[in-house]
Amino acid sequence: MPLDQSFIGREYPPTAAYEVGREKIREFAAAIKDDSPLYRDVDAAKAAGYPDVIAPPTFAVILSMGAHDAIVEDPQLGLDYSRVVHGQQDFTHHRPIRAGDRLVTVVHVDDIKARAGNDFLTVRAEIGTVDGEPVCTAKSMLVARGAADEGEGA
Repeated sequence: MPLDQSFIGREYPPTAAYEVGREKIREFAAAIKDDSPLYRDVDAAKAAGYPDVIAPPTFAVILSMGAHDAIVEDPQLGLDYSRVVHGQQDFTHHRPIRAGDRLVTVVHVDDIKARAGNDFLTVRAEIGTVDGEPVCTAKSMLVARGAADEGEGA
């Protein structure tokens, strides 16, 4: 069954605050094999003008993908996550994510299209501090394979 177009423009409530820790940043940097001292060494980060270590730019995926759960688990949308592949990801950073940040994420459904029997769901995650400072906008496209075909034969 194709996804409901009326979901375009829907905004979900903010996530619980996520406190960014130095160790999480180090672990993420190690996982992506980036040995920048800005991700590990407080003195190096301060020498570069940051108040603490910063996270690699793609660290924002932890927050954006976690926030996608609100959409994925919305029974009214009817997204079959077993058919979903991640089609695209873009980040626009307003400033680096840094250790000590307390971040919340608000997700939006920006677009839904059906093409070639697949549903394309464009989602935007606005990541900001608990005080309202914008930190990153993460846009992603989720592709539900074969989902759009089911409604055509019924």
